[in-house]
Amino acid sequence: MPTLSYLASLTNNQELLSKRPRILVVDDQALNIQTLYQIFSEDHDVFMATNGPRAIEFCQQTPPDLILLDVIMPGMDGLEVCAELKRDDRTSDIPILFVTAQNDALEESRALTAGGLDFISKPVNPDTVRARVKTHITLKLQRDLLQRLVFTDPLTGLANRRSFDNSYDKEWRHCLRHRHALSMLMIDIDYFKLYNDHYGHQQGDHCLAAVAASLQANFGRPHDVVARYGGEEFICLMPQCELEGARNKAENLCQVLMSMAIPHSESKIGDVVTLSIGVASTVPDETQTRESLIAAADAKLYEAKNAGRNRVAA
Repeated sequence: MPTLSYLASLTNNQELLSKRPRILVVDDQALNIQTLYQIFSEDHDVFMATNGPRAIEFCQQTPPDLILLDVIMPGMDGLEVCAELKRDDRTSDIPILFVTAQNDALEESRALTAGGLDFISKPVNPDTVRARVKTHITLKLQRDLLQRLVFTDPLTGLANRRSFDNSYDKEWRHCLRHRHALSMLMIDIDYFKLYNDHYGHQQGDHCLAAVAASLQANFGRPHDVVARYGGEEFICLMPQCELEGARNKAENLCQVLMSMAIPHSESKIGDVVTLSIGVASTVPDETQTRESLIAAADAKLYEAKNAGRNRVAA
């Protein structure tokens, strides 16, 4: 029987294809931005940036579905913006369409070589630009849907182990490059085997789904990753978050789940479902391996269990 989280994930897949696409227009001329806004605002959420650094910052914080990018801009030009976005694993998959008054073959070749998918000449023809944007956004959303199906745990609706490994690899390299902190939470449901033995595996699945929904609901930053790591174990990745912030988040997760009061009559530490969480944090450098942070979080999880469970060790 499908769980509520799995059914919700199917609904989310349908919403992915029917949602209003998000377009970022990058141009230093207000008139050009206004023109594209008028073309797309009825069916799209349109955002704007008037220079390269602002565009990059926006994409890193809230990635759009597509970028309409001017080539000729003061300071950082469109080709440089595109190259920077393509170097960042977290923004490299955003489709970029160059929009420029330059229409010679060499300029188009440079734009496509930089990583752009298409080249649109100014002044834009509304029908032409709508058709090209529709094509690229449709392809992007279909790719997102396929990735979601491949990388989602069907029971809980969370990212699966494969998805986590891919995200972890990207975030590790990003934090290594920029010397940012990277924190990890390793989470285990206390005495879950006893829960399954007493309530049955179907109810155990519902419990896993409820815990997963609680975890997911308490992470809102775009690059945080919450995944099912295996069995009753979950893992959370928190880029640009130091140890104290990660510890506070872990404490909050424990409190939120306890407040849900999911009955667990067989638990040895209470009568509701609880969590044990291990927390580890590092600023990646060349002397470390990705496995070292996982090992540290796992060691802290066992420390929390050995200290009595229903607690955080950091």
